[in-house]
Amino acid sequence: MRSFAVAALREPPYPARRHPAAAVIAEESVGWARECGLVATPAGLRRLRAAGAAELAARACPDGPADRLRLLADLITWLFVMDDACDEDGLGASPIRLAPVVAALLTVLDRHGDPAAAPAGAGPLGVALDDVCRRVRAQRRPGALLRLISQLREYLLALLWEAANREHRRVPGTEEYVQMRRHTGGARPAFTLTDLSRDRLPDAARRTEPALAAVDVLAADLVCWCNDLFSYGKERSTAPDPHNLVTTIGGETGLGEEAALRAAADRYNAALTAYAAREAALLASGDEAVDAYLATRRDWIRATYDWSLAATRYA
Repeated sequence: MRSFAVAALREPPYPARRHPAAAVIAEESVGWARECGLVATPAGLRRLRAAGAAELAARACPDGPADRLRLLADLITWLFVMDDACDEDGLGASPIRLAPVVAALLTVLDRHGDPAAAPAGAGPLGVALDDVCRRVRAQRRPGALLRLISQLREYLLALLWEAANREHRRVPGTEEYVQMRRHTGGARPAFTLTDLSRDRLPDAARRTEPALAAVDVLAADLVCWCNDLFSYGKERSTAPDPHNLVTTIGGETGLGEEAALRAAADRYNAALTAYAAREAALLASGDEAVDAYLATRRDWIRATYDWSLAATRYA
């Protein structure tokens, strides 16, 4: 099914790039995960290395300063560990089990990276999350910190939605899934930290303009749907999970597996065409801050596709 997904998807029409510090950042980020206690066993370490968080970060942020790339790689590492705990280790099997962890992590986020507050009782996930927030706070760009915290709150609360679906063996409708996937996928906080590597970005008033907001949503969809198509084969071969675009399309329409895969790929391809058209209209304005904002989304769309081709995480 993986080869079918690769053949059905259009390659994003953007150049493939990679930060030259990728290998160094990869080792540093794994070391950070071990120091925070995110990995405590040889098996966990192997799984983390195989995930390739720094490789994805290096492709999504090919030009930024090394310290900002490292920050992005650490966030992606944290998201991968959290996702694996929910999806593969049973933490997300029911809201009752997941809720205390979410509550503790929300408490960490409520501190806004305050260096005077200790993340007591939050466990390794809380220690690592607190460290990311503190480092973002140290960049002295409060708008980015506020966006990151808001997006991570949405991510954590959306994980409870997933847990409720699993507990009741419920397959959500496609449009419901598409909306919630924008939050469970972790793309938006990753965009925010990639934006942090750029010196000039649109102000809040510009960001809320409908055309720019729509492009941001579409970019998140493309990142998440690409992930779904590449991960579908692995998810199908292990414990079935309802949280995949292919699964929701099949459940809602009654299409067979191959037809549902084709429909999901068609949806991705159509969104890629729509993204290019919307982006071109915004680039025509000649606003350098908007250009930088769009470059982040463009890099993420291409990075996700290229990283997914090689990632053993979905093998």
